[in-house]
Amino acid sequence: MSADPLTTIRDADFVFQNMPVKIVANRDSPKIDLPGVKVGPFKEGKEYEVRFWVATELKKAGIAHLRIEEPLDLMMLNKIHWKETRVQTSQSVTSLPEDFYPKLRRYLEELNEEAVKKLEYRSDYEKAQKLSDDITRTRLKKIVSLASSSQTRQILGNLTKEERVLYDFLCEIISNWRTEILKNQGGGKT
Repeated sequence: MSADPLTTIRDADFVFQNMPVKIVANRDSPKIDLPGVKVGPFKEGKEYEVRFWVATELKKAGIAHLRIEEPLDLMMLNKIHWKETRVQTSQSVTSLPEDFYPKLRRYLEELNEEAVKKLEYRSDYEKAQKLSDDITRTRLKKIVSLASSSQTRQILGNLTKEERVLYDFLCEIISNWRTEILKNQGGGKT
């Protein structure tokens, strides 16, 4: 049987949490002992590379901020949504940025936290949530359709790691279902 899609999502999230990212120190800071790792010292304005989970903790403490090359934001979500729902056919999927789903979960979480603190961010959060729901719903429909067709296509290269595991899982289930449905046809044996 294929890998469990939920386990794969958790595995991808674990990999994302431990990937190296760039940070810029907001202020000088001595060496810090975190669970399983020591980081720093940091000099204000200097760039460093740390694991994502470490960067998150340093951001919360006000010590550093992430230097993000291509941030996931409302503009990017709008662009992905437009491509996925308006440009692509029902049998093709748009290529997504690497680590799209882990980034999306964190972006929505950040927006929600901001919306709790400041009401003016509520509409941004709601819009991002709606776009995210539409993107995932549309992609899920396409994945189910692709998995139920017997053709393999280059389209599969546009699936994320999480989506590819779901696709493989669905293909296996559908194949087994078809086998059982068509079993003993014409032979009269049970």
